[in-house]
Amino acid sequence: MPGQASRKSKSRSTSVLLEFEKLLGFKFKNKSLLKQALTHRSYAYNKDGTMFSSNERMEFLGDSILGFLVSEHLYSEYPHEREGTLTKMKSLLVSKPILVRSARKLKLGKYLFLGETEESAGGRERSSILADAFEALFAAIYLEMGLPAARRFAARHLLTDSGKIMQDLEHANFKSMLQEYVQDEFKTPPRYRVRSEQGPEHEKQFVVDVSIDGEVLGEGGGMSKKEAEQRAARDALEKLRRLTS
Repeated sequence: MPGQASRKSKSRSTSVLLEFEKLLGFKFKNKSLLKQALTHRSYAYNKDGTMFSSNERMEFLGDSILGFLVSEHLYSEYPHEREGTLTKMKSLLVSKPILVRSARKLKLGKYLFLGETEESAGGRERSSILADAFEALFAAIYLEMGLPAARRFAARHLLTDSGKIMQDLEHANFKSMLQEYVQDEFKTPPRYRVRSEQGPEHEKQFVVDVSIDGEVLGEGGGMSKKEAEQRAARDALEKLRRLTS
Protein backbone atom coordinates (compact mmCIF):
# COMPACT_ATOMS: atom_id res chain seq x y z
CA MET A 1 0.00 0.00 0.00
CA PRO A 2 1.30 3.51 -0.84
CA GLY A 3 0.88 4.83 2.71
CA GLN A 4 2.69 1.87 4.23
CA ALA A 5 5.53 2.15 1.69
CA SER A 6 5.87 5.84 2.46
CA ARG A 7 6.12 5.19 6.21
CA LYS A 8 8.70 2.47 5.64
CA SER A 9 10.76 4.81 3.43
CA LYS A 10 10.57 7.58 6.04
CA SER A 11 11.68 5.19 8.79
CA ARG A 12 14.67 4.06 6.70
CA SER A 13 15.60 7.68 5.94
CA THR A 14 15.58 8.56 9.63
CA SER A 15 17.76 5.56 10.45
CA VAL A 16 20.27 6.44 7.73
CA LEU A 17 20.49 10.06 8.84
CA LEU A 18 20.97 9.16 12.51
CA GLU A 19 23.73 6.70 11.65
CA PHE A 20 25.48 9.23 9.44
CA GLU A 21 25.23 11.94 12.10
CA LYS A 22 27.15 9.69 14.51
CA LEU A 23 29.83 9.16 11.88
CA LEU A 24 30.07 12.90 11.19
CA GLY A 25 30.11 13.93 14.82
CA PHE A 26 27.46 16.59 14.11
CA LYS A 27 23.82 16.52 15.22
CA PHE A 28 21.42 18.38 12.94
CA LYS A 29 18.34 20.07 14.37
CA ASN A 30 17.09 20.47 10.82
CA LYS A 31 17.40 16.93 9.47
CA SER A 32 16.06 18.03 6.09
CA LEU A 33 19.31 19.87 5.40
CA LEU A 34 21.33 16.71 5.87
CA LYS A 35 18.79 14.69 3.87
CA GLN A 36 19.03 17.13 0.98
CA ALA A 37 22.85 17.04 1.01
CA LEU A 38 22.72 13.26 0.62
CA THR A 39 19.98 13.19 -2.02
CA HIS A 40 20.99 12.64 -5.63
CA ARG A 41 18.69 14.00 -8.34
CA SER A 42 17.78 10.42 -9.33
CA TYR A 43 15.97 10.12 -5.97
CA ALA A 44 14.17 13.46 -6.29
CA TYR A 45 10.90 11.79 -7.27
CA ASN A 46 9.94 8.89 -5.06
CA LYS A 47 7.75 5.98 -6.16
CA ASP A 48 4.77 7.25 -4.18
CA GLY A 49 4.94 10.62 -5.91
CA THR A 50 6.72 12.44 -3.08
CA MET A 51 9.18 15.03 -4.34
CA PHE A 52 12.51 15.67 -2.63
CA SER A 53 15.05 18.41 -3.22
CA SER A 54 18.33 17.09 -4.63
CA ASN A 55 21.75 18.25 -3.49
CA GLU A 56 22.58 20.18 -6.69
CA ARG A 57 21.97 23.65 -5.24
CA MET A 58 23.75 22.72 -2.01
CA GLU A 59 26.73 21.49 -4.02
CA PHE A 60 26.94 24.95 -5.61
CA LEU A 61 27.10 26.61 -2.19
CA GLY A 62 29.36 23.95 -0.70
CA ASP A 63 31.86 24.37 -3.51
CA SER A 64 32.27 28.06 -2.62
CA ILE A 65 32.55 27.36 1.12
CA LEU A 66 35.10 24.62 0.54
CA GLY A 67 37.14 26.87 -1.75
CA PHE A 68 37.23 29.58 0.90
CA LEU A 69 38.22 27.18 3.69
CA VAL A 70 41.03 25.63 1.65
CA SER A 71 42.29 29.09 0.63
CA GLU A 72 42.21 30.20 4.27
CA HIS A 73 44.13 27.09 5.35
CA LEU A 74 46.82 27.47 2.68
CA TYR A 75 47.21 31.20 3.36
CA SER A 76 47.84 30.43 7.03
CA GLU A 77 50.00 27.31 6.60
CA TYR A 78 52.22 28.57 3.78
CA PRO A 79 52.95 32.25 4.61
CA HIS A 80 55.93 32.49 2.25
CA GLU A 81 54.39 30.95 -0.87
CA ARG A 82 53.50 33.17 -3.80
CA GLU A 83 49.95 33.56 -5.11
CA GLY A 84 50.59 31.36 -8.16
CA THR A 85 51.83 28.44 -6.03
CA LEU A 86 48.93 28.82 -3.59
CA THR A 87 46.50 28.72 -6.51
CA LYS A 88 48.01 25.45 -7.76
CA MET A 89 47.92 23.98 -4.26
CA LYS A 90 44.28 24.95 -3.87
CA SER A 91 43.39 23.50 -7.28
CA LEU A 92 44.84 20.18 -6.21
CA LEU A 93 43.16 20.08 -2.79
CA VAL A 94 39.70 20.83 -4.20
CA SER A 95 40.14 18.65 -7.29
CA LYS A 96 37.55 15.93 -7.87
CA PRO A 97 39.98 13.04 -7.21
CA ILE A 98 40.90 14.45 -3.78
CA LEU A 99 37.25 15.08 -2.89
CA VAL A 100 36.33 11.56 -4.00
CA ARG A 101 39.14 10.11 -1.91
CA SER A 102 37.90 12.04 1.15
CA ALA A 103 34.30 10.99 0.48
CA ARG A 104 35.31 7.33 0.32
CA LYS A 105 37.23 7.57 3.59
CA LEU A 106 34.01 8.91 5.10
CA LYS A 107 32.06 5.98 3.51
CA LEU A 108 29.74 8.61 2.10
CA GLY A 109 28.39 6.38 -0.67
CA LYS A 110 26.71 4.13 1.87
CA TYR A 111 24.46 6.96 3.08
CA LEU A 112 23.36 8.48 -0.23
CA PHE A 113 19.75 8.52 -1.36
CA LEU A 114 19.73 7.30 -4.94
CA GLY A 115 17.09 6.27 -7.42
CA GLU A 116 16.89 2.55 -8.14
CA THR A 117 18.35 2.86 -11.64
CA GLU A 118 21.31 4.93 -10.45
CA GLU A 119 21.95 2.59 -7.55
CA SER A 120 21.89 -0.52 -9.74
CA ALA A 121 24.36 1.22 -12.09
CA GLY A 122 26.89 1.59 -9.25
CA GLY A 123 26.02 5.16 -8.29
CA ARG A 124 27.22 4.75 -4.71
CA GLU A 125 30.78 4.50 -6.01
CA ARG A 126 30.49 6.96 -8.91
CA SER A 127 33.15 9.64 -8.55
CA SER A 128 31.04 12.59 -9.67
CA ILE A 129 28.19 11.68 -7.29
CA LEU A 130 30.57 11.27 -4.32
CA ALA A 131 32.40 14.53 -5.00
CA ASP A 132 29.16 16.48 -5.39
CA ALA A 133 27.69 15.05 -2.18
CA PHE A 134 30.91 15.80 -0.29
CA GLU A 135 30.65 19.45 -1.36
CA ALA A 136 26.94 19.53 -0.51
CA LEU A 137 27.78 18.40 3.03
CA PHE A 138 29.76 21.61 3.54
CA ALA A 139 26.69 23.61 2.63
CA ALA A 140 24.47 21.60 4.99
CA ILE A 141 26.88 21.97 7.90
CA TYR A 142 27.34 25.69 7.17
CA LEU A 143 23.59 26.35 6.95
CA GLU A 144 22.92 24.39 10.14
CA MET A 145 25.88 25.37 12.33
CA GLY A 146 27.84 28.13 10.62
CA LEU A 147 31.36 28.52 9.28
CA PRO A 148 33.26 27.29 12.39
CA ALA A 149 31.59 23.88 12.13
CA ALA A 150 32.31 23.71 8.40
CA ARG A 151 35.94 24.59 9.17
CA ARG A 152 36.16 21.74 11.69
CA PHE A 153 34.69 19.34 9.16
CA ALA A 154 37.23 20.42 6.53
CA ALA A 155 40.10 20.05 8.99
CA ARG A 156 39.04 16.54 9.97
CA HIS A 157 38.01 15.10 6.63
CA LEU A 158 40.06 16.95 4.00
CA LEU A 159 42.86 19.13 5.30
CA THR A 160 44.26 16.56 7.69
CA ASP A 161 46.15 15.08 4.71
CA SER A 162 47.05 18.38 3.07
CA GLY A 163 50.59 18.40 4.43
CA LYS A 164 51.28 14.97 2.99
CA ILE A 165 49.75 15.94 -0.35
CA MET A 166 51.81 19.13 -0.47
CA GLN A 167 55.10 17.67 0.80
CA ASP A 168 56.44 17.41 -2.71
CA LEU A 169 54.10 19.21 -5.06
CA GLU A 170 56.32 18.65 -8.08
CA HIS A 171 56.67 14.90 -7.63
CA ALA A 172 53.36 13.88 -6.06
CA ASN A 173 51.79 10.95 -7.85
CA PHE A 174 49.43 12.96 -10.02
CA LYS A 175 49.41 10.18 -12.62
CA SER A 176 47.96 7.75 -10.09
CA MET A 177 45.34 10.28 -8.96
CA LEU A 178 44.32 11.03 -12.54
CA GLN A 179 44.21 7.34 -13.43
CA GLU A 180 41.95 6.54 -10.48
CA TYR A 181 39.51 9.35 -11.23
CA VAL A 182 39.36 8.97 -15.02
CA GLN A 183 39.05 5.19 -14.96
CA ASP A 184 36.20 5.41 -12.48
CA GLU A 185 34.38 8.31 -14.10
CA PHE A 186 34.96 7.78 -17.82
CA LYS A 187 35.66 4.01 -17.87
CA THR A 188 38.75 4.54 -20.00
CA PRO A 189 42.38 5.17 -19.01
CA PRO A 190 44.16 8.46 -19.73
CA ARG A 191 46.56 8.33 -22.68
CA TYR A 192 50.00 9.97 -22.62
CA ARG A 193 51.83 11.08 -25.75
CA VAL A 194 55.30 12.55 -26.19
CA ARG A 195 54.78 15.64 -28.33
CA SER A 196 58.41 16.67 -28.60
CA GLU A 197 61.97 15.92 -27.53
CA GLN A 198 64.61 18.63 -27.71
CA GLY A 199 68.22 19.06 -26.70
CA PRO A 200 71.28 16.78 -26.46
CA GLU A 201 70.91 13.26 -25.08
CA HIS A 202 72.12 14.19 -21.58
CA GLU A 203 69.89 17.30 -21.39
CA LYS A 204 66.75 16.33 -23.24
CA GLN A 205 63.55 18.25 -22.65
CA PHE A 206 60.29 16.32 -23.10
CA VAL A 207 56.84 17.74 -23.71
CA VAL A 208 53.96 15.33 -23.03
CA ASP A 209 50.21 15.67 -23.31
CA VAL A 210 47.50 13.53 -21.73
CA SER A 211 44.11 12.91 -23.28
CA ILE A 212 40.80 11.35 -22.29
CA ASP A 213 38.67 9.89 -25.07
CA GLY A 214 40.84 11.67 -27.61
CA GLU A 215 40.50 15.11 -25.97
CA VAL A 216 43.74 16.64 -24.71
CA LEU A 217 43.27 17.82 -21.14
CA GLY A 218 46.79 18.39 -19.90
CA GLU A 219 50.31 19.22 -20.99
CA GLY A 220 53.64 19.19 -19.18
CA GLY A 221 57.37 19.36 -19.74
CA GLY A 222 60.38 17.94 -17.96
CA MET A 223 63.88 16.48 -18.10
CA SER A 224 62.41 12.98 -18.36
CA LYS A 225 59.25 11.44 -19.76
CA LYS A 226 58.16 10.52 -16.24
CA GLU A 227 58.51 14.10 -14.99
CA ALA A 228 56.69 15.47 -18.04
CA GLU A 229 53.86 12.95 -17.59
CA GLN A 230 53.46 13.91 -13.93
CA ARG A 231 53.17 17.58 -14.85
CA ALA A 232 50.72 16.80 -17.65
CA ALA A 233 48.62 14.81 -15.18
CA ARG A 234 48.65 17.69 -12.70
CA ASP A 235 47.58 20.09 -15.45
CA ALA A 236 44.72 17.74 -16.38
CA LEU A 237 43.58 17.49 -12.75
CA GLU A 238 43.42 21.27 -12.49
CA LYS A 239 41.44 21.52 -15.73
CA LEU A 240 39.10 18.69 -14.72
CA ARG A 241 38.31 20.70 -11.61
CA ARG A 242 37.12 23.56 -13.79
CA LEU A 243 35.32 21.29 -16.25
CA THR A 244 33.44 19.22 -13.68
CA SER A 245 32.78 21.70 -10.88
